[in-house]
Amino acid sequence: MTSGAPEEDDAELFRRALKDAEPLKNKKPVPKSSAPMTKPAPGKPAKKARARPPVAPRPAPARPAPPPEIAAGEFAGVDRRTADRFRRGKLPIDGHLDLHGHYQDAAHAALTDFIASSAASGRRMLLVITGRGSREGSGVLRERLPGWLNQPPCRAHVLAFTRAQPQHGGDGAFYVLLRRKRDGKGGGRS
Repeated sequence: MTSGAPEEDDAELFRRALKDAEPLKNKKPVPKSSAPMTKPAPGKPAKKARARPPVAPRPAPARPAPPPEIAAGEFAGVDRRTADRFRRGKLPIDGHLDLHGHYQDAAHAALTDFIASSAASGRRMLLVITGRGSREGSGVLRERLPGWLNQPPCRAHVLAFTRAQPQHGGDGAFYVLLRRKRDGKGGGRS
């Protein structure tokens, strides 16, 4: 403040400065306080406004749980008639993949691509040929296939799998049943 001007209360100065102010359109007016604003007495600390308790952050949206792991020959989510036809190899085979001669990494990549493209094109029943393996041991691909089918992204598409019937490769092949591809209207195959 300048030395020649009389000292005025801050609240009074504020009121005079805003005397000609008009509220903005489409805004609710701020209610006037009924208690006059006063300066705290010298030497006394000003009363602090009560702090609001911190608002807890909203929990992140829960991710859907991954589908439970399935084993060969389990048919959860499949009606009895379909499961029986699937197990006996009586469903029409919509596509097949032969992994003979592939190394594990290449076989896994080929299987993942095959499952994804088959699901996208609406195929339902697949035949995956792994081979029986050598005479000294069991087939590595045959042993690894159930684990690969239970890993993302394959597991999202696979409903069930089981060993194939002898006419389709027996112990060296698997039937894989994919979930039905639904159209946007809630029913039927695409």
